[in-house]
Amino acid sequence: MAILSPRTALITGASAGIGEAFARRLAASGCNLVLTARRQERLEALAAELRRAHGIEATALVADLAEPGAPLRLFQRTEELGLEIDMLVNNAGYGLPGHYVETRWEDQAAFLQVLVTAVCELTHRYLPAMEERGFGRIIHVSSLAGLVPGSAGHTLYSAAKAFLVKFAESLAAEQAGSGVQVTAVCPGFTLSEFHDVTGTRDLVSRMPGYMWQNADEVAAEGLAAVAEGRVLCVTGRVNRAIAAAAKVTPARLAVRVSQARSKDFRRPRGAGQGVGQGAGQGSGQSAGQGAGRGAGRGAGGAGASGQ
Repeated sequence: MAILSPRTALITGASAGIGEAFARRLAASGCNLVLTARRQERLEALAAELRRAHGIEATALVADLAEPGAPLRLFQRTEELGLEIDMLVNNAGYGLPGHYVETRWEDQAAFLQVLVTAVCELTHRYLPAMEERGFGRIIHVSSLAGLVPGSAGHTLYSAAKAFLVKFAESLAAEQAGSGVQVTAVCPGFTLSEFHDVTGTRDLVSRMPGYMWQNADEVAAEGLAAVAEGRVLCVTGRVNRAIAAAAKVTPARLAVRVSQARSKDFRRPRGAGQGVGQGAGQGSGQSAGQGAGRGAGRGAGGAGASGQ
């Protein structure tokens, strides 16, 4: 990834999990960083560590992307600091457990703000300057969950991740020849704090080890895909096999299989829930934005059946 040195990357949900892994790999390549998340202490500690270890510039900007005005404020702050963003890593995300009817709309709205609206707005705001400079890299951290049939629980998660895939594909087509490259990275089960926050650790821990990747493996495959100019990157051989199988399996059968397997990583209806926005994305999710807080937004991440 030396192609990004000494350019600057903005990473959302950078305080832990997949976002942190992207930050570490990019810093090691000489790329300057703008790190954003909700957890100020962890964010600033990571920025300081990467500055010392790699001699790069690393700026920590605290932001809660669940707030509708946060993307604009983040953009304006980078403009004020004179930071030219050459790579945008839209990683922030989390899971909202439980059946749709059992959740509060306010929580669902915040979920969509982080996983969909903030991604669209940040991309829209940073893209024009990338076009003008003739260079840009945009990564949407999606999920295997966006490529397979949906299942009960985490109702909008698969839909949001599928949106990111289609958004990346369409934007990549629009940007062909512009020097701006767009990639959707789709991890599966990723080791993170997500499942502890959502209360599904006991369920997912029964899954075989070959189903799991760590955050660094996901980031490494994602950056390799960017270097190769790929629009879609499904990380891990097992996940690629699952995604391929989902394409050729008859729809009704695929839905039945997905629903049957969802019990391995989803709580049954009425079993209680906790949720979080955090270091990634889990349930096919891992590193999200911050620690748990009210109404159950806590540490999210790309971990289970696809981020």
